[in-house]
Amino acid sequence: MTLDADLERIALQEQRLQFSAFDATAAWNVGGRIRELAAARGSAVAIDIQVNGLPLFFAAMPGATPDNVDWIRRKRNATQRFHRSSYALGLQLRREQTTLTEKLGVNASDYATHGGCFPIILQGTGCIGTITVSGLPQRSDHEMIVEVLAEVLGQPLPELALNGDARESSS
Repeated sequence: MTLDADLERIALQEQRLQFSAFDATAAWNVGGRIRELAAARGSAVAIDIQVNGLPLFFAAMPGATPDNVDWIRRKRNATQRFHRSSYALGLQLRREQTTLTEKLGVNASDYATHGGCFPIILQGTGCIGTITVSGLPQRSDHEMIVEVLAEVLGQPLPELALNGDARESSS
């Protein structure tokens, strides 16, 4: 796994995993599918979907904690501000050997550039919201969202999946 390869693949994910329409029903369907996947895998995660600051879906799986809710808030803040996946932001900063605090002066208690938040991109409009998962290693949080979005949007997962292993801390 290289940073450049992952950043290139995440850019492809963000380009191809876009919606032609997204509403409360779509949020419920996507969130429900992520929840089903988490349940099948026994993943202790929290799941959040928001559009324009309006919460449309939230679920906490057995074993999730209030800390996961705070990670969601912080990752969501980063994705909402930069309209990029929180994982891509973190990898880019790692490549630049800096942090958001060093680069822009933002408070780390309010922004997290750890994997697990993906922008809801509406074709022809741009970023309108976020899908966030917290509780697994950050790469796995990100991959869970991508797996479901690829399924829902009819995109071939092998073309979009990240390669390499996932030995990172939970968030």
